[in-house]
Amino acid sequence: MAPRIVILPGDGIGPEITAAARELLDRLGSFEFEEQAVGGASIDVYGTALTEAVLDACRRSDAVLLAAVGGPKWDAVVAADPSAPRPEQGLLGLRKGLGLFANLRPVRPSPALLDASPLKRERIEGTDLLVVRELTGGIYFGDSGRDGDTAHDDCAYSVAEIERIARVAFRSARTKVTSVDKANVLETSRLWRETVTRLHDEEFPDVPLDHLLVDNAAMQLVSRPAAFDVIVTENLFGDILSDEAAMLTGSLGMLPSASLGDSGPGLFEPVHGSAPDIAHTGKANPLAMFGSVALMLRHGLGMESAAVGVESAIDRALEEGLRTADLGGEATTEDATRAVLANL
Repeated sequence: MAPRIVILPGDGIGPEITAAARELLDRLGSFEFEEQAVGGASIDVYGTALTEAVLDACRRSDAVLLAAVGGPKWDAVVAADPSAPRPEQGLLGLRKGLGLFANLRPVRPSPALLDASPLKRERIEGTDLLVVRELTGGIYFGDSGRDGDTAHDDCAYSVAEIERIARVAFRSARTKVTSVDKANVLETSRLWRETVTRLHDEEFPDVPLDHLLVDNAAMQLVSRPAAFDVIVTENLFGDILSDEAAMLTGSLGMLPSASLGDSGPGLFEPVHGSAPDIAHTGKANPLAMFGSVALMLRHGLGMESAAVGVESAIDRALEEGLRTADLGGEATTEDATRAVLANL
């Protein structure tokens, strides 16, 4: 039976890059596709960023491929009425509804793009790291609210939540794990550090472990990125650090991600936004989406050789000179798609 993939184009450039991804997948094998609305597109039709019907369709699938959600159209509505639905609620709902607690963001600058990074070539040569971000806890899922001119956002973590994400990090490590926290200030971070250290000593004593405070980690990520192997951290810190790490590749348009749980389908998406300013112009870079397809093939469908083929085709296209607008070139979405397909 052909693998069943739910495609969520989302907003902005989403429909353009998911169309390119479908073309790529059609070259790789036989798949069953089901396209559904999420984010702003879902709000416009259903009044909510994620319907139960879409969530059920995702649960029945083998993998979920998402583009990006959001845009100024819906931001303006929320600014006028803070209780209005937000496109981002669709993404958070998918993570929670599918039990996706581990976000994997590999960062490996293509050799052809070393000079496209804002950092010097000698700073980033040899960088090949993985950010493992806890995805369903912390401040993004804690209680929040306002009382007059005071607002609050609560951050909470349990030992069980920390243990399960730490296990993903230790199992992914090739040389070492770096756990990032703010244990000199936050009680949640002190629990985080204690739990990661204990789990390491009990279950993974042969994997080197070090700890960094998040501000130091942010500095070292741009000063010596090649020194990292696996970085594991909580939701908020992981959100920030993974976007910082993305710039090592030269553009957010280059970075894929995978969100996984203990069972059921994973969610695969590029880390860039919906880029509504370039929607329908043909300028969208589909390479992060193609990288997300590779992660889906590897982690979601068990098709390792196809995943390697996609990643190699991306590298070869870049070596041949492919450059979209975000990489300083003029190649269109269609040009980029043709270049990668030609190298499969």
